[in-house]
Amino acid sequence: MRAGAAGETVMTVMHFEQEGRHLLADLADPLPIAIPLDFNGPQPAFYQSAPASAHPLRTAAFVGDTREGGGCNCEQVTLAPHCNGTHTECVGHVTDDRICVSETLRGGMFLAVVLSISPAQAASSNEGSDPPPQTGDRLITSAAIAAGLATHEASGLSPRALVIRTLPNSVERMSHHYVGSSPAPFLTREAAELLVEHSVEHLVLDVPSADRAEDHGRLTAHRVFFGLPPGSRRASEARRPHASITELAFVAPTIRDGWYLLDLQIPAFLSDAAPSRPILYPVRFA
Repeated sequence: MRAGAAGETVMTVMHFEQEGRHLLADLADPLPIAIPLDFNGPQPAFYQSAPASAHPLRTAAFVGDTREGGGCNCEQVTLAPHCNGTHTECVGHVTDDRICVSETLRGGMFLAVVLSISPAQAASSNEGSDPPPQTGDRLITSAAIAAGLATHEASGLSPRALVIRTLPNSVERMSHHYVGSSPAPFLTREAAELLVEHSVEHLVLDVPSADRAEDHGRLTAHRVFFGLPPGSRRASEARRPHASITELAFVAPTIRDGWYLLDLQIPAFLSDAAPSRPILYPVRFA
């Protein structure tokens, strides 16, 4: 909803049909789930990466800072998309072929479900990965995902996207530095396989990686989700080349579990990953 010219309430509603069900989405109520990247303040970090930075462009005849007498502001930005904040990646993340996320993810909105999941301790789970999880690892399991999806089965719909919020959830993760061999929960092989079985094409996570930080380069969950054989580095072998994984999102506690439209906004970077701004729009049944 928004205020109209005379102060009246206006709702921008999109009516659409999915699998025979009539749905409505309020496009005037966007819910961003990206972590704002503050170049001059606290930031999340992964793999002990240097902070993202922005500095005025300087040449012999120009300074890009109005505070220093420049006619306009023009900054040079340095960042590592995989480490410095919310980002979306494609199959090119794990292949020798330089596949670009802006070309595989062409845009549009996807019917999505938001699920809150409590990771399981590896010692108490019969799910695994390659290499096997170690004691103390926290796992996003297929059992937890299946239980969450089951609560929404009555709708008869199949989500193309899944947004996973791991619990406990805290605003601290918006500037958390993920250090060590296993600093955050990650997907089991069975969890990634379940997502493929459910035809989930776009996965959004609030952790820095779908896989364990140190896994000897196996990236099992990534390869399963993109449809790559174990160890494959060839994009031509991917059975799901248009799938995407978004990491380091932040799903605020005020966003309820349930159905949404997901808009994955990314710049036209010719790279395997790019900073992204995923936005959710609440969906209700007509």
